[in-house]
Amino acid sequence: MKTAIVISETSSKHITGLGHPENGDRVDAIINNLKKNKKLIWKKSKKFNNNFINATHSSEYVKYVKDSFPNKGLIFLDGDTIVSPGSKDATTDAVGSIITAIDGVEKKEFKNAFCAVRPPGHHAEKNKAMGFCIYNNVAVGANYLLNNYNYKKVAIIDFDVHHGNGTQDIFYDNEKVLYISTHQYPYYPGSGSYNEKGKHNNIFNIPLPAGTNSTQYMDAYEHVLKKLKSFNPEFILFSAGFDAHKNDPLAQLQLTSEDFYEITRRTLVYAKNQCDGKVVSILEGGYDLNALSESSEEHVKALLEFAK
Repeated sequence: MKTAIVISETSSKHITGLGHPENGDRVDAIINNLKKNKKLIWKKSKKFNNNFINATHSSEYVKYVKDSFPNKGLIFLDGDTIVSPGSKDATTDAVGSIITAIDGVEKKEFKNAFCAVRPPGHHAEKNKAMGFCIYNNVAVGANYLLNNYNYKKVAIIDFDVHHGNGTQDIFYDNEKVLYISTHQYPYYPGSGSYNEKGKHNNIFNIPLPAGTNSTQYMDAYEHVLKKLKSFNPEFILFSAGFDAHKNDPLAQLQLTSEDFYEITRRTLVYAKNQCDGKVVSILEGGYDLNALSESSEEHVKALLEFAK
């Protein structure tokens, strides 16, 4: 068994404008670095039934997004979420990447996978674009596992430095999905307090102060693993944002590149025994290109170690 890297050829066509931190250079930096590793399997995002998006977002919102893609120029969906003509294919292919990855794991084509695609998704709510995010890729993936593979328990672990308000919004009342987030708090988008627990105690937020270092973070992550074990998921999805890195310009946590190996490794130790190592990861944030390249490599290094 191997680890797959799922990519989308349209990611670079999602143009966000000069100086925007969420740009095509991010995915290029990750892919160009990972191509040095000859042990990885490379897969392209495949087409899928768009009804899977409708299982996550409202039909009104999906129509709004489709109608928003311009023939030329840029359109703002909110203050910092921008679409261009190429965004139409990029957004659906980003969703398609996690579906491709899940299918590959289920069919035993590979053990686990990392989707190196954009735009990110975890801020996109059921009815609203937000924070660079248009469709909530990881949420579509979780619903795909529930509806297409009839799983009863899916866990989403979000280690992006920003709280995934969209993912929390979508699954707040869903007892089949556990959403766990470690994030800087108080910070954008303002949600993610410890008291936000979900209708079925299925939301677990670990708010961390600015300046949190590696040791403090890893101590906190033990609570992630404890919650994961009590929920006992059948499949784990990562919202893999790498902007908790100390060099990231958009936040103030102090993780190193190697910490993302340790976060992943600790989770996979659990996953190996409890859900047969079924893990799919998808890119969220990370805006310093060197830190992003190094951190994603460390993340994939751990995925590879457990892909045997």
